[in-house]
Amino acid sequence: MARLVTALRPFCRRAAAVLAKIGVTAIDSNFATAIRATVILLFTWLIASLTRSHWSFGTISFRTWLLLGLSGVATGLSWLCYFRALQLGEASRVAPMDKLSVLFAILFAAIVLRETLTWHHWLGGALVLTGAVVLAFK
Repeated sequence: MARLVTALRPFCRRAAAVLAKIGVTAIDSNFATAIRATVILLFTWLIASLTRSHWSFGTISFRTWLLLGLSGVATGLSWLCYFRALQLGEASRVAPMDKLSVLFAILFAAIVLRETLTWHHWLGGALVLTGAVVLAFK
């Protein structure tokens, strides 16, 4: 099941990029991001309710609330930047630059989480960087 969900993610993400590019052409990018965030909020609460996820708000530590809150702020800022970039540029050039987040995830995992990086990480990161640069620039 994890592989299926992982395989569906890139399709959904790229579909979202194309739909967002079309949707953001006629309105302010920040307003578009707010609409998207509202839909995501409602949709994820619906999924959590339907799957009967374990809800125990009282057992969540302050640290967990803080980290999830900061993660939400970082996600919001990321979306604001992404939608503005989509409004200003071509989706086929913006989306590859978005993939540079893979490099930051690898670096943050090594620095913050102290994960060990192998040659696979370095080679994969270099290929992502190369692909993003090749696709982003004319």
